[in-house]
Amino acid sequence: MLRVGLGFDIHRLVKGRKLVLGGVHIPFSQGLWGNSDADVILHAVSDSLLGALGKGDIGDYFKDNVFKRKKTKLTSQRIVKEVLRLLKKEKANIVNIDAVIILDKPRLLRYKRKLTKSLSRILDTEEKKVNLKIKSQEGIWQSNPANIMCLATVLIDVRNADL
Repeated sequence: MLRVGLGFDIHRLVKGRKLVLGGVHIPFSQGLWGNSDADVILHAVSDSLLGALGKGDIGDYFKDNVFKRKKTKLTSQRIVKEVLRLLKKEKANIVNIDAVIILDKPRLLRYKRKLTKSLSRILDTEEKKVNLKIKSQEGIWQSNPANIMCLATVLIDVRNADL
């Protein structure tokens, strides 16, 4: 059985944080604000995988207050690892991932291949199954152009018909 999932994430850029996208450190003067490294690509992909499994979203598994209380650093790769564990438990495989990252700065075109390779490695899937598009906000959100967002869709093959 094939199932589709949709994920979305958005974070704002702030000074004093590293910018991590798709598991890749991008040299830039700002990074994304969040309780984790705020990797919008990995968050959107994780949510799309959970959606395809019918398992909610990453907020159902990773509560902000739990990590603050335990003083544990939450990374987006840790989130993906947990989602992949659920995928494996349900005997599901990634067929295709299609994601679009939307931002004005920094320019990412020169990182596109590196981002795709990183995503396929983190998701433990073939590179040909991962597609990434990079788009500009085109000045639409002029009141706050310092946002980075990502939409991701995923198609999975589920061998467990109970889903």
